[in-house]
Amino acid sequence: MAAKNNLQAKIKRTLTSILPVAKNRTGHCSDCGQCCYLPNKCLFLKTKGAQSYCSIYKIRSLSCRKYPRTERECLTLNTCSFHFKKE
Repeated sequence: MAAKNNLQAKIKRTLTSILPVAKNRTGHCSDCGQCCYLPNKCLFLKTKGAQSYCSIYKIRSLSCRKYPRTERECLTLNTCSFHFKKE
């Protein structure tokens, strides 16, 4: 079942962000910024020319730091450089 991109899903991702990241997650953030639009554009996402950046990167929330925490939560498969190895 695919994850949903709505406010209820965002609240769930926020509440579960205290849980650890899945052990089978690999990769690193490629700064694609697509997670900053889940489900709406983040207030802290800023642009400078064609470049996007987080204006509170050093103090960003756990849900941002850990996205995608699990494969099921990953809504940005086409752009996100995090992947999940099959167990």
